[in-house]
Amino acid sequence: MNFAAVLEVPVIFFCRNNGWAISTPVNEQFRSDGVVVKGKAYGVPSIRIDGNDALAIYNAVSEARKMAIKEQTPVLIEALTYRAGHHTTSDDSTRYRSVEEIESWRGDQNPVKRFRAWIESRGWWNGVAESEYRSSIRKQVAQVIQVAERVEKPPVADMFNDVYDVPPTNLNEQEAFVQKTVKKHRQDYPSDVPL
Repeated sequence: MNFAAVLEVPVIFFCRNNGWAISTPVNEQFRSDGVVVKGKAYGVPSIRIDGNDALAIYNAVSEARKMAIKEQTPVLIEALTYRAGHHTTSDDSTRYRSVEEIESWRGDQNPVKRFRAWIESRGWWNGVAESEYRSSIRKQVAQVIQVAERVEKPPVADMFNDVYDVPPTNLNEQEAFVQKTVKKHRQDYPSDVPL
């Protein structure tokens, strides 16, 4: 961020502050008032918004973009939200916060539910429209999957030959290993993938 400020780079830094650093709450990570003050410390215009409000995010990003382009400056947006899920698949966040706390954030503060309530309150969306839309999307996805399944698969070698002009030795070794493994266990691999 400091480089962007010093070099006057028109870039938007978007920080989704979900209140946690893996299993450590942010108040144990730093003493400052969130992340937004860090941008100000570098001389970067900074905005803090409700990260659960889709319209606030849209408006903040739109304004930040205008500012970045017009003033040739970086802009920091801190979106305050909450991580209602686990940090990773190996994380059990109920070890450091209660199920009740998590569930409360999945309720009224859920950004999707909030936005849905807003568009429904204006008559732009309802359960019937959603049901019809979901049915239509399912049909479209099924059709696209059928088309994709008929497309000729690229050869396995393509995984190894599109990065380097002259592949390094270790990559050649990996390709040879994959080719040997697929040939040895052909029954375990799709028959329509050429070697």
